[in-house]
Order: sequence, then C-alpha cells, then structure tokens
Amino acid sequence: MTSLARHLVGESARIHPLPDEEIVKRVLAGDTALFEVLMRRHNRRIYRVARAIVKDESEIEDVMQQTYVAAYTHLEQFAGAARFVTWLTKIAVNEALARVRQSARLVRIDPNDEHGEEGMRELATEESNPERQAACRELGKLLELSIDTLSHEHRTVFVLREVEGLSTAETAECLGISEELVKVRLHRAKSRLREHVFARVGKAATEAFEFHASRCDRVVAAVFERIDPLDAGV
Repeated sequence: MTSLARHLVGESARIHPLPDEEIVKRVLAGDTALFEVLMRRHNRRIYRVARAIVKDESEIEDVMQQTYVAAYTHLEQFAGAARFVTWLTKIAVNEALARVRQSARLVRIDPNDEHGEEGMRELATEESNPERQAACRELGKLLELSIDTLSHEHRTVFVLREVEGLSTAETAECLGISEELVKVRLHRAKSRLREHVFARVGKAATEAFEFHASRCDRVVAAVFERIDPLDAGV
C-alpha cells in the first residue's frame, strides 16, 4: 500500500474538477494515481449495482475490486461512445453476474410469498405523525429489505432507475436489454414492493445501500495493491 501515499485521498478525490473522460486520458498517459478519483467518484454506484445482483455482503467488495481491476486493465478499450460511468457499470454488472453463476447461490424468492406484509403495514406512518422524520431512516431500511426479496433482474433495474436515478435508456445500455424490458421490469418491481410502502419512502430512497467512507478507502487501497504490479511490469 506504499504507493497509495502519493494518491489523492477521501473527499478531495471524489470532487476532483476534471470530468471522467479527461481523467481516463490522463491515466492512460501515465498519471495512474488519478484512477483513485474514478473509484471514489463511482464507488457508491458500483457498490449498489453489485449488491443488487450478488446480495452477499461478503462477496460485494470482491466484485467491486474485480470491476476496477478489469476497468483499469482494459482502460484503453474505453472508446468514449458512452459515458465512462456507463461503461464501468456494465463491467460491474458482468462481474456480479459471473459471480452469481459461479457460486450458484442466487436466492430465489417465491413470488407468492407474502411473508412480512403485516410488519410493513405496521411500520407505515401517517403524514401527520410528528415522528415521521425520525422514522424516515427506518423506512429506508424497510425499502432495502423489500428490494432484497426481488429477483436480481428486477432488483438491478429498480436500483439503477430509482436509487441511482439513471434514465431508462442508460439502464438499458448498462444491462444490455431493451428500454421496453427496463420499463416492464421496473413496473413489476414497484408492484412487488407494494405501492403504499414505496410512496412513503420519498427521499429515503437515495439513502438506501449507503457506501461509507471507510469502505471506500478499503476498496481503493485494495485495488491499488492489485494494479501497482501491473504498472511495474509495463
């Protein structure tokens, strides 16, 4: 991790003024330390995408690290036809799906299973309740639990569209499916999340699956440990 000392750190890396595409050019030109900017800038999205598919916390960081190593190794293949974050998200999706196929541990949920419906009904609060603000985070956690009951196809579409705020076209490009299929999966996901819960979540959706700074640091450090030997061999 010695090389990490010369890299940008923390929030300053995330808010670096250069756009992704310019940073990519500089990394390819030899300023490899700037790759940290890309990781810190997009760590939360990559975490959410990986979690939507893999769902196993013990494997998510492995998927994230492999995503960045693959992106770094094949950075010259980024042609700029799409946004860098879209290209990176595609890699994350493929890495996560490969992990699911390899481990064969995808959790399948019975679509007719109504377990937990009473609990969600009890947690729903009225708009006039003075404790509604305090309950917002609990509703966010409730949303996470509800999302986890979806199949990974519906879960990934919901996370990209509603949590990350991607457009239908961007989501379709990231997942390699049609825009119409994105719309169908999103509609089914919302239906299964029960509209009365989803309607009360509001802004808490942006807080779901938060990616904390300590985890960001750990992923960044681990990736640089893996790519530094690649640079040394050039």
